[in-house]
Amino acid sequence: MIKRGFRNVGLIVILLLLLFFSACSQNNDTVVIASKPMTEQYILVEMLTQLIEDNTDIAVEQKMGIGGGTSNIHPGMLSGEIDLYPEYTGTGWLFVLKEDLINDPQELYQAVKNRYLEEYNIVWSALYGFNDTFGLAVKRELADQLGLVTYSDLAAASTQLSFGAEYDFYEREDGYPGLQETYGFDFSDTVEMDIGLKYDAIGSDQVDVINIFSTDGRLKEYNLVVLEDDLNFFPSYYAATLIRSETLDKYPELEGVLSMMDGLISNDEMTEMNYLVEIEKMDPKEVAKEFLLSKGY
Repeated sequence: MIKRGFRNVGLIVILLLLLFFSACSQNNDTVVIASKPMTEQYILVEMLTQLIEDNTDIAVEQKMGIGGGTSNIHPGMLSGEIDLYPEYTGTGWLFVLKEDLINDPQELYQAVKNRYLEEYNIVWSALYGFNDTFGLAVKRELADQLGLVTYSDLAAASTQLSFGAEYDFYEREDGYPGLQETYGFDFSDTVEMDIGLKYDAIGSDQVDVINIFSTDGRLKEYNLVVLEDDLNFFPSYYAATLIRSETLDKYPELEGVLSMMDGLISNDEMTEMNYLVEIEKMDPKEVAKEFLLSKGY
């Protein structure tokens, strides 16, 4: 009698376990987030993951560091293999839609947002706040000494200064030739160098000015100032979340979660986080967590 009772209890436990695992296998509340193979994207995906999992019952599957970046992630969005990922306004407009540059950042954002919804049924969230575009940088002490704030300031002082960039920057119309035509730069010397040597060169005073990406972690390492592109020569690359409309329809709660990133990150804050991962070798997940906590999330 006792053995039969144990046997019955055992059968009940097994049935409950089977029901539990069956329910788990039928739970499809998962979204796939992708990233390009770059530090900044790893941090942003960790932020999105933590916000979604902390504020909803949706699980997140990460596909980090997809080779080819946008060229492979965008088709994945169209096919439904990827639900959302961080993207940049300039990339969507110039690379995906292959349209001519719109200089005004807000006009560009509205244009790319409208076209993506019309053509791809993909929604752009509001902007995170930072602009990871091309830029020019100088040491902070030099900027203070010469009163350099904008590219126009730099142009006025350029005859006293040397400029360093990789070879192809001098060849591209959207690089040095275009900058020179727009601002009238007349540097005392222009130096061609490997892309990986630019920061060391400015750090050791071999050159005074280098071209950069405006949220590079190494900007902080060398205490560099990114000057203001006051004539909007370079395209703007403001970051936002791209999400499939079908995914939003299925999980409407994601709209509120994604809005938590609206205007959340400044250029200086993104640079600092990139620095912590690239130079201080911190885990992107931990950097994302600490940043969100600092913002009250």
